[in-house]
Amino acid sequence: QVWQIRLDLHLLNHDGNIIDAASIAGIVALCHFRRPDVSVQGEEVTVYTPEERDPVPLSIHHMPICVSFAFFQQGTYLLVDPSEREERVMDGVLVIAMNKHREICTMQSSGGIMLIKDQVLRCSKITAVKVAEITELIQKALENDQKVRKEGGKFGFAESIPNQKITAFKMDSAAVDTNNVEEQAEEIITKADPPSEVVAKPILHTPGTAQIGEGIENSWGDLEESDREEAAEEEGESEAAAFECQKMETEDTSTVGETKTDEPIVVSDSEEEEVVILEPQELPKKTR
Repeated sequence: QVWQIRLDLHLLNHDGNIIDAASIAGIVALCHFRRPDVSVQGEEVTVYTPEERDPVPLSIHHMPICVSFAFFQQGTYLLVDPSEREERVMDGVLVIAMNKHREICTMQSSGGIMLIKDQVLRCSKITAVKVAEITELIQKALENDQKVRKEGGKFGFAESIPNQKITAFKMDSAAVDTNNVEEQAEEIITKADPPSEVVAKPILHTPGTAQIGEGIENSWGDLEESDREEAAEEEGESEAAAFECQKMETEDTSTVGETKTDEPIVVSDSEEEEVVILEPQELPKKTR
């Protein structure tokens, strides 16, 4: 028979680098956990309650800690422990899990970036330093928790359970002096610059629309140089076509009395088909 241990991580606040925070929380929870003591005699297994025997910690030989590195501008800049906003603009991330013995447990790279050997080696050296610092902090926290529990007190998360709340930051209450508040406010107002009396007038573009201020220049309708050349050519062609049409009309009016023809005059080279209106046929009258 063996113990089955399940570890669930619930995120209360995410501000970036969740992999490192989750790895630290998970390894600390496993180190802090105590299982009931067990004795085996033949085929008889006895599980003791905490009142009968003190619970036993798990056999954890090393603590792998994850350290994340964010890369910017194709690896030109390197950042350790990126925040949530920094993760939005980074090109790629490298996560290295290592223990205090400088043994690499896992390594993961994601994002659209290719790393060279020197960058990976540099990150591994930084990871070794960070892992040593984090491991020392974890061990001190576990020792303080064990010391306070032996004295009968509560430490860490157990301290916040009776209050039914979890606080990330703790600040002692401080008295605030509210004497002469009005005098201080008037003094600040008199020293401050008077507000500007310039009121922006609305700009009416078309009926029903208005704009306050000039705003940012809009380049939506700006044409590039190639587009401008094409537009100029199209405009020249349209003017030439209009001139030819006008010339043909004048020639037609001058020769009306001389020649008569039923052929239509082609005004443009349009490919539109002739429009034919279909008239409904008259229904035959019913006869008896």
